[in-house]
Amino acid sequence: MTMMEPGSAFDMPHSHVFLGQDHERAERRTWAVIALCTVMMITEIVGGVLFGSLALIADGLHMSTHAGALLLAALAYTLARKYAGDRNFSFGTGKFGDLAGYSSAIVLAMIALLIGYEAVSRFLEPVPISFNEAIPIAVLGLAVNIASAWLLSGGHHHDHGHSHGHSHGHSRSHGDEHGEEARSVAWGSASLAIEIFEDNVPPRFRVKPAAGALPAASDLAIETVRPDGSHQHFSFEVKDGYLESHEEIPEPHEFVARISLMRAGQAEARELTFEEHDHDHAHGAHHRDNNMRAAVVHVMADAAVSVLVIVGLLLARAFGWLWMDPLAGLIGALVIASWSVGLLRDTGAILLDRTADPRIAEKVRSAVESEGDRVTDLHLWRLGPGHLGAIVSVVTSEPREPAHYRQRLAKLAGLSHVTVEVHHTGT
Repeated sequence: MTMMEPGSAFDMPHSHVFLGQDHERAERRTWAVIALCTVMMITEIVGGVLFGSLALIADGLHMSTHAGALLLAALAYTLARKYAGDRNFSFGTGKFGDLAGYSSAIVLAMIALLIGYEAVSRFLEPVPISFNEAIPIAVLGLAVNIASAWLLSGGHHHDHGHSHGHSHGHSRSHGDEHGEEARSVAWGSASLAIEIFEDNVPPRFRVKPAAGALPAASDLAIETVRPDGSHQHFSFEVKDGYLESHEEIPEPHEFVARISLMRAGQAEARELTFEEHDHDHAHGAHHRDNNMRAAVVHVMADAAVSVLVIVGLLLARAFGWLWMDPLAGLIGALVIASWSVGLLRDTGAILLDRTADPRIAEKVRSAVESEGDRVTDLHLWRLGPGHLGAIVSVVTSEPREPAHYRQRLAKLAGLSHVTVEVHHTGT
């Protein structure tokens, strides 16, 4: 049995910094929102004291709880960065944000309960409402929340404008994050462009010469290996300047393609990895910054409540429906509770080291087992936003070392800390 930690040798140092790419900017944005909330808090409390407005004072105190919740997120960013190089944290400080997100979710749940309790109390015992004070304060609170959301989202560039509709030819072995239609595979000075063609026709492999001559159809073969271990063989026929597979490619188009080409009487093999594009693979669950998500949820929850309160107050003043105010509060409490449950579920799973992404786990198995070896144990967990850790135990009858499997896994983006354990068996 041989084991290898990350690096090409046992003594090669490697980083344990698993922070998100936008960590420092997110930290600055969070502190900026706290500053805004603090200014508003002081302004409202001082204004309430000077003008004798209990409503202003109450909203100022509410703003202080809002700033306190965001302070939790800001401290998580700061502490994660400060202790990122501390070896006492075996797998880095990337989970500080998830811990803060989990704590924020608990705070959100408590806020939902309090709002719900107050709403039910007002249903049972209506209280007089000072509309002329309450409505402007609710509008001011909404404005602050909109400004906070704008500050928190600044610098986030979520690319939802993909120009491709259904691109499949993605291969990380070439270092391209979003993939192109055709992939170039080289054999010496010759190379072939391989793509999955499906424009208004059933999907099939198409092969064109990128450099050199088009090979004979009988000299080329492709075998696909899917994450579930199933294999499919593809033969080719000559078309107008290219080769096309006889067989159709079933969905999903996610597999390792083993390309075999006869050259000088010898079969030479190459591999490409094809993946389905779900338009969110670059920002999937294991890339999500739950600390920023919790901060945004706090702001959006407050904004949602402000909108509901404004609508309730306007209807109550116009038609005398005093029950509209507690109804708006009750609806807001349900919305906040729903967001809280989702945040608790996601961050709790990360803190308990639940498998971060089952699809990535299948890709790890497929990459290791594509040459006939067997994965006997696999642990995959999230280290921080965009960073996954993996421990893989492999049984093989070949004289292969851990570096061989690490090279195969290198094409899977997001694997930041990989440990490979190899067990050799007799032939």
